[in-house]
Amino acid sequence: MLNREDMLELTRRMNLARNCFFRIAGSYRDKEGYDDGSFNTAFLKLGQRDKIKYIEIAKSVVFAKTNEELKEYDFQGKEALEMKRMLNSLKDCGLKNDALLDVFYDIMSERYIKAYKPETDFGIFMYYGSYDIKIKGADKEYMDDSEEVYSFLICAICPVYEDYDPGVPDHGFLYPSFKDRSEDAEHIAVLGLMF
Repeated sequence: MLNREDMLELTRRMNLARNCFFRIAGSYRDKEGYDDGSFNTAFLKLGQRDKIKYIEIAKSVVFAKTNEELKEYDFQGKEALEMKRMLNSLKDCGLKNDALLDVFYDIMSERYIKAYKPETDFGIFMYYGSYDIKIKGADKEYMDDSEEVYSFLICAICPVYEDYDPGVPDHGFLYPSFKDRSEDAEHIAVLGLMF
């Protein structure tokens, strides 16, 4: 099960002052799933307004009600293991492989349309970031040293309105899952959409 404190620890690093994101990529889709444009850029190259907007989208995936809306799943079955390999490849390249991202968007778009039949256009947004996990002392205070660097992907699927303006995500995930203040590569934390 996911620990709410772990998720809150991650979201504290999702703000302008302590931004944990290196890269953001996205694909805009019409309600039939056809590609309507995409982007892939360093997160710091976004304007301040866009940084704030996209940070809020990512946070809403991780900040969802733990073990109610945001649930942990393991990778069972051939299709799930193929998705895990793809996610590892996307994480390893830091979202810099557009061809692999296009395949990922097509798969996610197909699953989303099949399961939810969206009434509006939608966007699939991918984030690559990392968090330098600080050591916690016996008094629960953070020390200057770090235990581990947790590299992760966040995916958010949002309705998109006029001028490519994304709304609040209704589906998404955090991979690898973050459990006991550490990476858990055997699990994925999923909001809404199941694998």
